Amino acid sequence: MLAGLAMIAAISIGLGLLVTRVVEPAWGIGAANERVNEWLAVHRTATRTHGSLLGSIIAGGVVLPIVVACCGIVFAVPGRWRIAAFFVFALAVESAAYRVTTLVVHSHRPRVPRLEQLPVNASYPSGHTAAAIAVYGGAALLLTSRVTNRFVRIFAWALALALVTFVATARMYRGMHHPLDVVGGVFVGVAALVVVVFACRTTDAAADARGRAHESVEARA
Repeated sequence: MLAGLAMIAAISIGLGLLVTRVVEPAWGIGAANERVNEWLAVHRTATRTHGSLLGSIIAGGVVLPIVVACCGIVFAVPGRWRIAAFFVFALAVESAAYRVTTLVVHSHRPRVPRLEQLPVNASYPSGHTAAAIAVYGGAALLLTSRVTNRFVRIFAWALALALVTFVATARMYRGMHHPLDVVGGVFVGVAALVVVVFACRTTDAAADARGRAHESVEARA
């Protein structure tokens, strides 16, 4: 898992430097990035602003840890430790990769009136988007891996996609991230899930191997 975290951080930093130093200055992409935020800022209303606040809160640094803690407790009580750990480490890997990236990649937030007071040089990537994918996408992944009902599976993924889209749009609406920052957040969130799933499957394989080895020793005895 630590190796996966290091890989995600390295790739995320590389992508961030590529976006901020090569892609955005070239071909007017940086200006197009800004125009999206300018359009959203021009079309702000009281109702949309309240909605964007909700979109930020559900993927913020207060709500998601509570959601993860509750999920961890629910699964830890009956002894489902691996599932409980999945939620905890999905958010932990995402958060760590995001923090490391922002320490190296310094990208100015959209030059529109921002609705939150956060460091202006931490635009890339969108941490809220990444965290929403890690938690809500992770929940959908776990649910659909254990439920065979097609309607439930479709509903779970549709809800997860809707929540992530809502969060990403809210962050751009509030002037906190450019569209390319959101894309960077999507990468971090998806990569965090891939790393944690791989770690869980590796743990399963190791446990099975130990079990077979133990049975073999008992059989010889």
